[in-house]
Formats: sequence, structure tokens, C-alpha cells
Amino acid sequence: MNTEQDQEQSLVSHLIELRTRLLRAVFAVLILVVLMFPFAGEIYTLIAHPVLNNLSQGREMIATGVLSPFLTPFKMVIILAVIFAMPIIIFQIWSFIAPGLYQNEKRIARPILFSSILLFYAGCAFAFFVVFPILFEFLPSIAPEGVVYMPDINSYLDIVVRLFFAFGLAFEIPVAVVILIVLGVTTAEKLAESRPYVVIGIFVVGMLLTPPDPASQTLLAIPMWLLFECGLLMGKSLRKKRKRNNA
Repeated sequence: MNTEQDQEQSLVSHLIELRTRLLRAVFAVLILVVLMFPFAGEIYTLIAHPVLNNLSQGREMIATGVLSPFLTPFKMVIILAVIFAMPIIIFQIWSFIAPGLYQNEKRIARPILFSSILLFYAGCAFAFFVVFPILFEFLPSIAPEGVVYMPDINSYLDIVVRLFFAFGLAFEIPVAVVILIVLGVTTAEKLAESRPYVVIGIFVVGMLLTPPDPASQTLLAIPMWLLFECGLLMGKSLRKKRKRNNA
């Protein structure tokens, strides 16, 4: 009887802690939204710089929705708040699951979590500073004759969000490869043997995650391939180090 009560109390305490962690993560996002909202217009203009910089003189972006001039910058602020709050969100998740991990698992998980945050931001930065200028210089150049290229602000937001998260998640490939190798799910040798299939899969994923143009698809696929190779090297190194420590 006491065992059942203890299990129920343990479950309730875990649910309470989970709710607390989730509320802290949401609170962090809300604080960032409140801080950035007064500058929503300026933030959107900054994020839209790659496309604005490549529009012909005298042309501007358009807003086809009645509430788009207000809602689109506001949505941009919310999305950026989630991205900027990612370390806090991941820390709250880590704080919830860490008590159930062994000490050796914690030693492996900490650098992986830290690396995943850095790689996610690196992916977003690569998208903004490398992919966007190339993509939005390419798109106006292929517009058919008689077509005026004037992007809608809401459509631009959709593409930006899609590319931010596509590149942010794609840059997590080394972390995924290292986890698979360290946990013994597979080996670096087996993954290396599967390289041709992995490369084909990477280009298919690039096609699915990016807009339907070869420029952005290639710009996503090539870094994913290089990051996969980096993950193989790191996984081999960690595996050898663990074998030496266990010997």
C-alpha cells in the first residue's frame, strides 16, 4: 500500500516539476517577446535586409493581408524569442532529466547539449549570412519577363522560419552521429560504408526542407554532408578514447 502511495507521490512530484520547468521556459520566451515587441518593425526590417537589398530601385515588399503589417513582425518577434531562449529551454529540459542519469551519462550529455546549442545557432547564422543573400539575389533574376518581383512580407516570414530551423537542425548532424556511435547503436565504419546512401538522403532532405530552388537545396545539402563527415571523425575519436579508458 505504501509502495503504491509512494509511486503516486513520486509521479505527482515529477509532474509538478515538469510543469515548473515548462512555465520557466515559457516565461523566458514571454520576457523576450515583451522586450523585443516595441522594436518589432525594426527587427523585421533587419531580418528582411537580404531580400530588400536585392529588390530593384523603387520596389518594396508588399502586405496583402489586412493585419499583416502588425501580425507578421509580431510573429517574427515570437519566433526569434523562442530561438534566443533556446539555451534556457534546453537547460530546463536538462534539469528535469539529469537526476535520472548516471554520472558517466551526465559527463557525455553535458558537452553534447552545449554543442547542440552552438551548432543550432551556427546553422541559423549560416542561413542568414550565407544562404539568404545568395538565395534572394538568385530569385529575382529568374523571374519571367513581365513579372514584377515584390515579395509578400508574410510569405517571406514563412521562408525565413523554414530556413532558420532547417539549417539549425541540419547543423545538429554531428551531434546525432556522435550519439549513435558513442551509444553503440552503430559504428563509424558502418556509417562510412553507407556514405553513398547518406549523401543521397541528405540531398533528398535538403529538397524537402528548403524552397523549391536548386540554390538553397545545394547550400543546405553540402554543409550537411560536411557535418556528417565531422561527426564521423569525432565519433571515432570518442570511441577510441573510451576504449583506452576502459582498458
